[in-house]
Amino acid sequence: MTLAVSDLARTPNALAPHYSRFRVAHRLLLSGHSHQAWPDVAREGQLAAFDDAADEVDAKWERAFAQAARVREGFRRRLADESGEIALGANTHELAVRLLSALPFLERRRIVTTDGEFHTLRRQLARLGEEGFEIHRERAAEADTLAERLARAVDDRTLAVFVSAVLFETARIVPGLAELAAACALHGVALVVDAYHALGAIPFRLAEQRLEGAFVLGGGYKYLQLGEGNCFLRLPPGSALRPVLTGWYAEFESLSARSDGHHVVYGPGASALAGSTYDPTSHYRAARVFDFFEEQGLDDTLLRAISRHQIDLLARSFDALGLSEGVVTRDRDLPLEKLGAFLPFETPRAAELCNGLLARGVACDHRGRFLRFGPAPYLCDAQLETAISILGEVVERL
Repeated sequence: MTLAVSDLARTPNALAPHYSRFRVAHRLLLSGHSHQAWPDVAREGQLAAFDDAADEVDAKWERAFAQAARVREGFRRRLADESGEIALGANTHELAVRLLSALPFLERRRIVTTDGEFHTLRRQLARLGEEGFEIHRERAAEADTLAERLARAVDDRTLAVFVSAVLFETARIVPGLAELAAACALHGVALVVDAYHALGAIPFRLAEQRLEGAFVLGGGYKYLQLGEGNCFLRLPPGSALRPVLTGWYAEFESLSARSDGHHVVYGPGASALAGSTYDPTSHYRAARVFDFFEEQGLDDTLLRAISRHQIDLLARSFDALGLSEGVVTRDRDLPLEKLGAFLPFETPRAAELCNGLLARGVACDHRGRFLRFGPAPYLCDAQLETAISILGEVVERL
């Protein structure tokens, strides 16, 4: 069956039966921007990991590496980057830190970024600033000009630029990344694009974005429903990196010429950023979920259409409540197509509202002054309308 937005809007949602373990049809999970439910087939992947370990014991790694290769291929498809080099990691932090340690940080001590990056980078870059790095931050609030301002800030002293494709607090899509990539290329600067809130939320094809020369960070914990332990770093073609922070898997493909204590050997391409022994269960799960997305036709075009429908419905339902803007509001001047896959509400009482919603069975979250409602493709329209109605009731009780 070929799915359409109308199949997923109705009650029951046509996808919901595939998520019976997470009981998505009976819960108001407006946390899709943070942690989406896993389809039931994810359990098959986890059980397969156990079975392979039981059958092969320490010889399981050939099978495990085959699963990792399938995960890399899944991320390549989402990036429309068939020949891209993909390094895998348990989280984006370990990949970002390894990458930073591979850049010429002794000669270049300036990092350009924004004040709207996720805590992974916010904290790490702040700590580097304490150790003498110059951290230049542009305001993320003016998203339409953000890439342009970052490009102007790049110079020959710059080590790297870190920027999100979609801002995690406000869901704002950052336009103009191609111009930023050109400025980075001119000065020999590594551009690192955080695509975590893009993949599975908006079409993010590297050639269309003109980001073939960029590093791209991301993962599947959110919109791709892969669960924990499935993050990636995409490398530009021809990358030959030698990270200072390195694990022994980085020489796995070159063990016959392993490091002798005087010269550290690295594998080619993305393998140079590999870590060490890991739990492969996450890759079995992710590979099976990627297959599920293909089986259901959940490509980035359909996912974006579903998201646009759901965000529009949430916005219209919220506006119909007629709430006082002093308590909670949304930016009605901002076209909804400039948002990713969640709807932010601005309120000085974000934490209080979030807790009140949770007590009433609505799972959402907040970041700073923003209350975030993140729908998902397995929710029907009636569930979204109910969640907004409960938000109105919670506000009235404040």
